Amino acid sequence: MYTMKNKIWIAVVMIFIMAFSSCTEDLDVQPLDDDATTAETVYDSVASYRQVLAKLYAGYALTGQQGPAGDADIQGIDEGFSNYLRQYWVAQVLPTDVGVVAWADPGLPAYNYQSWGSSNDFVMAMYSRIFYEITLTNEFIRESSEGKLSSRGFSESQKERIRTFRAEARFLRALSYWHALDLYGNVPFVTEKDDVGAFQPEQISREDLFTYIEEELKAIEDEMAEPRQNEYARADQAAVWTLLAKLYLNAEVYTGEPRYEDCITYCNKVMDAGYTLEDEYQDLFLADNHTANGIIFPIAFDGNHSQTWGGTTFIISAAIGGNMNPTNFGVAGGWAGHRVTKQFVQKFGQDTTWDSRAMFFTDGQSLEINDVAIFQQGYAVSKFKNITSTGQSGSNSTFPDTDFPMFRLADVYLMYAEATVRSGAGDEARAVQLINDLRERAFGDDYSAHGEITTGDLDKQFILDERARELYWEGHRRTDLIRYGHFTTSDYTWAWKGGIQEGRATDDHYRLYPIPASDLNANPKLTQNEGY
Repeated sequence: MYTMKNKIWIAVVMIFIMAFSSCTEDLDVQPLDDDATTAETVYDSVASYRQVLAKLYAGYALTGQQGPAGDADIQGIDEGFSNYLRQYWVAQVLPTDVGVVAWADPGLPAYNYQSWGSSNDFVMAMYSRIFYEITLTNEFIRESSEGKLSSRGFSESQKERIRTFRAEARFLRALSYWHALDLYGNVPFVTEKDDVGAFQPEQISREDLFTYIEEELKAIEDEMAEPRQNEYARADQAAVWTLLAKLYLNAEVYTGEPRYEDCITYCNKVMDAGYTLEDEYQDLFLADNHTANGIIFPIAFDGNHSQTWGGTTFIISAAIGGNMNPTNFGVAGGWAGHRVTKQFVQKFGQDTTWDSRAMFFTDGQSLEINDVAIFQQGYAVSKFKNITSTGQSGSNSTFPDTDFPMFRLADVYLMYAEATVRSGAGDEARAVQLINDLRERAFGDDYSAHGEITTGDLDKQFILDERARELYWEGHRRTDLIRYGHFTTSDYTWAWKGGIQEGRATDDHYRLYPIPASDLNANPKLTQNEGY
């Protein structure tokens, strides 16, 4: 059942994937097991299909065939850096007001300043991880076709189980293609219908990729498990609906055409599926958050069974430094990397003690950041911990048990409210109530005096700020700022945006990351994003 921490990827085995280099040499995709030579020896039972599916889910959490390092999925970058979730977090958080990094690893400071180029190692790592995941999902989908299942002699009941696995694989592929759409725009495009082997794929336009993702998600909607009925950390119908809502909320950015009413439709589907808000905000980000209400689709971690230098190991450890005591976070040490800017802190008002979501460590930390390389400049964030809701440390002091909430109910509430305000459709009174539900949880006894809002308070800017307060450190901020026209413009600046302490506008081409130079060189069919 959904509340059990029965994480599918714990059972990952060494499997063979008949891989192609979707973007040729830069991905350096290799078979995962040199001893297994044919698909027939892998896909020989329902259990085998489930094990391969486990690898697909593990692609977001882990980095190779052993943990935490030593047999990497992709080459060309430190294995810990290559983690999918770590790279996604970096790309979505560090170029915004919500994150600043102290480290000077080549290519990383450019994220503080919005000054990256097409040869940036981190730009390449995120791109490679996305297309490695797409490679694996394509192969699984190809090998779970009706023709393949029939040729292998599966019974109808066995086929039915594998069809569900196949729908989940299609969801994971759609998720990665959404990341490609949002981060890179116009990308190489490959599906299970393309031949296996190295070749140069065609580039798809952002508009056409939007349509493909939309059609894929609608096609699998009825094939997925019903909401909250799948194993924990496996996708279900609500995950599909949430991704569709996110796609539609950003449709005007992706295609030039707003789709806010469609966003409302799919938010309603999620909200009508029986989810409830977790009573304690902090419990959503602790080592036993698999028991928390309102998480729709997590990326699961386990300190003993899924060790990685990315994921929540990275999110928790990189936020600890200065006077912070690592044992209070359930880990043995901190990496002294990430803080937030003054402009973000100010979104909580004059007294952040009213809002329980304002999880900042301030002892020995200055509000101003005059030097991004000094960890004690900028408030630290104490949101994610390897501590349980009962105060116990996680199972491992280096690698947390804390899962990452990729999709959760509060985001759906906020999407509904924003789409209602932007479109004039939806139920404005319901939108206000949904926001107040979040703020009542956040303000507690101070809610009536300081937290409750009315219809007159509900406008686009308020919702953007409420998204910042509710969802910070969870990988949403860059996409939100782009949707609002604030990411590169002078409408909103923050410390070190554009490479200066007071912040300044940057060029609009930074709203998309570039296609990595190595992939452009390898595939003449690709055209670089404008401005790079």
